[in-house]
Amino acid sequence: MSIFCLGVNHKTAPVEIREKLAFAEKTLPDSLREILGVGEIEETVILSTCNRVEVYGAASLTASALDSLSNFLIGHFDVDGHEVEFYRHESEQAAHHLFEVASGLDSMVLGETEIFGQVKKAYATAQEAGATGKRMNKLFQQSFSIGKLVRSNSKIQHGSTSIGSVAVDLAEKIFGDLTGCKVMIVGAGEMSRTTAQSMVSRGASGIIVSNRSYDKAVELAELLNGSAMRFDDWETALRDVDILISSTSAPHPIIHAKAVDSHMKERRGNPLLLIDIAVPRDIEDEVRHIGDAYLFNIDQLTKIAEEGKSRREEQILFCRNLIAEHIEEKGIAALKSIPGDTTDRPPLDTNRPITNP
Repeated sequence: MSIFCLGVNHKTAPVEIREKLAFAEKTLPDSLREILGVGEIEETVILSTCNRVEVYGAASLTASALDSLSNFLIGHFDVDGHEVEFYRHESEQAAHHLFEVASGLDSMVLGETEIFGQVKKAYATAQEAGATGKRMNKLFQQSFSIGKLVRSNSKIQHGSTSIGSVAVDLAEKIFGDLTGCKVMIVGAGEMSRTTAQSMVSRGASGIIVSNRSYDKAVELAELLNGSAMRFDDWETALRDVDILISSTSAPHPIIHAKAVDSHMKERRGNPLLLIDIAVPRDIEDEVRHIGDAYLFNIDQLTKIAEEGKSRREEQILFCRNLIAEHIEEKGIAALKSIPGDTTDRPPLDTNRPITNP
C-alpha cells in the first residue's frame, strides 16, 4: 500500500480549466465516497481551492489508481481530456508535494497563510466522510507539523503572503490611498474576511457585506464595523462603492456585465475596481470591456505577487532544507510499515530529489 496525488494548480492550468475541475463544497462528501470506488482506492482526501484541485489517496497499485482517477475526473466534470494535464505524484514524491503545499511553498503567493487552513479543512471533511484511514491520517498530520515548523523557523511569510493582502495591494495601486474608499464584499467566507480586514487596516471605510446567508453577512459586518446587505439587494450598492471583492462558492457567475454596465452610467465616471478571487469565477469576463470598470481575476493577481516574490524565494531553499531535515529524522510516516497491512513494501529512499509540477 502506498500513497499518491493527482491534480492541477495555478502553475499547470489556467483559471478556465481549474474552475471546470473545482469541487463544490457541499458535494465533497459524496465525491469522496465516489472516489473510494475508483481503481481500488482505499483512502482519499480532496483539496479544492482557488489555486489548485488535488486528490490524495492510498492504494495498492498507485499507477493504476492514478490512471483510473484521471479518467474518472475527466468524465465527472465532463472536460476534454486533451485540455487537462494532471500532475501525478507517487509515494515519497506525493508526500513531499503535500508538505510543500502545507508550508506555502507551492502557492501562487509564496508563503501564503490560507492554504494551511484549507489543507486542514480538506482533511477534516474527508475524515467526517469516512474517507481516510491510517495512511492519509499519518500523511496529513505530518504535513501539519511540517507546515508549522517551516512557518515558525523561516521568513517565508514576510511581506504580502495571502491572496487577500495582494488584492489590497492592487487596490492601492489603483486608488493610491484607500482612506475613505468604500468596499463591498460579496461572500462572507474566510477569504472575504481576511481581505476585508486588510482593507480596513489600510484606511477603507463603509464596508458592506453581502452573502446568501444573511446571518453570516451580519456577523462579518459587525467584526469590521460595517453593514450587512441581503444578497438579493447587493446590486443597489454598485452606485456608491469604489471596490467590489467577490469570493463566493457559486458554481456560475453571479455578477453580470449587464448589471454592472447599468450602474456604471450612474457613477458619472468614477472608477470601479472589481476583484474576483473565486473559482469558479463570480464575475462575467465581459465586465472588463465596460468603461471605468477594472476587473482582475485570481490569476491576474500573480502580477502583483511577483513584486515581493524575489525576497521570499530566497527562503525556499532554507525551507526545503527544514523539510529534508525533518524527514531525515522522522521519516515519512505514511510510508512506514503499518501492522496488519500486507501490501507494505520496504522503506523508500526519502533522499530522492523532489520533482515539482
